[in-house]
Order: sequence, then C-alpha cells, then structure tokens
Amino acid sequence: MASHGDVKHDYHLVDPSPWPFVGSLSLFLLAVGAVVLMKGIEVQGPLKGLLAHGSPAIFGVGAIGILATMAGWWGDVIKEGQKGHHTPVVDIHLRYGMILFIASEVMFFVAWFWAYFELAIFHGVRADWIIQGDADVMKAWAHWPPPNVETFDPFHLPLMNTLILLLSGTTVTWAHHALQKGDRNGAMWGLILTVALGSLFTFIQFGMEYPEAGFMYGNQGDVTTANLYGSTFFMATGFHGAHVIIGTIFLTVCLIRLLAGQFTPQKHFGFEAAAWYWHFVDVVWLFLFAFVYVTPKLAMEG
Repeated sequence: MASHGDVKHDYHLVDPSPWPFVGSLSLFLLAVGAVVLMKGIEVQGPLKGLLAHGSPAIFGVGAIGILATMAGWWGDVIKEGQKGHHTPVVDIHLRYGMILFIASEVMFFVAWFWAYFELAIFHGVRADWIIQGDADVMKAWAHWPPPNVETFDPFHLPLMNTLILLLSGTTVTWAHHALQKGDRNGAMWGLILTVALGSLFTFIQFGMEYPEAGFMYGNQGDVTTANLYGSTFFMATGFHGAHVIIGTIFLTVCLIRLLAGQFTPQKHFGFEAAAWYWHFVDVVWLFLFAFVYVTPKLAMEG
C-alpha cells in the first residue's frame, strides 16, 4: 500500500534551494564588480577603496558565487537523477531545455556574424549615414578588410585548428557510442582525447594565433580605424574560443563522472548534453573559418 507522501505523477517538484537567490546575487555583484574594475564608482567614505577603479574585490566575490552556484545547483541535479527523480517526463524536459539553450547560443553568434557581414558587405553603402562624415573612418570603410590590416593565412594555424575540432567531433561521438554499448574503457579514452584536443585548440588560438594578429592592439598604419576589423574578428572568434573552453570543462566533468561510475548505457544525459554542445561549437567554427578567415583573405588577393 502506497504511503501518503509517495509521488503520484511523473513530474519532479524540487526541494527548496538557495541557489536561485545565490546565483542572482552573485550575478549582480559580478556586474557591479565589472563596472568597478573597468571604470570605478566615485563615492566617499569607507567604501571608497572598494569601489575605486581597478578594485577586483566585488568582481571576485561575484565570480566565486557564480562558480559555487554552478557546482552546487548542478550537483543537486545529479543527486536528483541518482535518486530516480528523472522520470521519462523530466528527462525529455531536460532535453528540451538543452535544445533551447543551444538555440539561444546560435542566435548569440548570429549577432556577431551579422555585425561582421554588415561591415564586410555594406561598408561602402552604409558609410555615408552610419559614419556621419568622420574622414578616417570613411577611409577605413572604403575597403574590407581596411588598409594596413594583414589578415591571417587561413591555411596555417586556422586550418590546423579546424582539423583539430573536426577530429574532436569524431572522438566525442566515439565516446558516446562506446557508452551506449557499455564500453566504459572506450568512452573514457574518447573523452580523454576530446578534452586533450579541445585544450590544444585553445592553446593554438590564444597562445599562438592571437599574439600574431597585426590588428590585435587596435589601430595600424595610416588608417586610425583598423580596429573596425579587429573588433568584429575578436568578438566572433574570441567568444567561440570561450565556448571551446566551456565545452572542454563540460566534457572534463563528464569524464570525472564517467570514472566515478555515474553514467550507464541507459542514463547518461549529462554526457549527451555535453556532446550536443561540442558539436554546436564545431559547426560554429566551420562558419567562422569559411567567412572570417578564408573569405577576407581571398577578397584581398582577388
């Protein structure tokens, strides 16, 4: 006979949690801390030093709070799954949530591609009414990329990183299929290789490629607005690089959980979500490689 407190439906009502409040407060502190770090807030009294330009304290507290929220909240979700609360209905909702999250990420990158294409395609048409007569900027907008901007050779480090990400897509797929078949050893090695390839991509991009960018530190040559190209380039590729780092951390956590025996052939949505995210990162890079690296180089040579 069922007890009075037994769950009689497929939906899981979570226990009261501190994490929404802690996360919201931490995000607020992070935003205020970023303003203080970059600009500072002029006040008098005991808070003057805390809010002075360059003070990292508030930003650091907010960042620590966000990390604690992620670890605690996601840890609670893992515990709920281990207790059997992730029924088929809850499981499908988790999948819908991840799909919608990736869709929002797609639109995030659409914004950066849109900005890049706006500059690349319509620089001559838009200049008259966007620039409003700034001679230096008008000169930069006469060509794309602007004069004195030396673009990367797409078939050197960018091509190497493309091959690395494509290979990582195959290793994460290998790991997923191995896990579905109960081959924990194959899943482990597939994940190890994927994490290693993701780390290699990050090292090549931020450690080798970016320091070689002639437009990295702003203006170049006679044109004082070469950073038009640099800003769009670094916003698109830099945010992608950040997503690679996040995906690598995501997969590292999955590797730790796999070694701890928390994934089974039937129950492993945490890993599946990480694999979806990683494939999304791969696809975005292919568009970046084609339109941000290859196309400008061909346009300059043409």
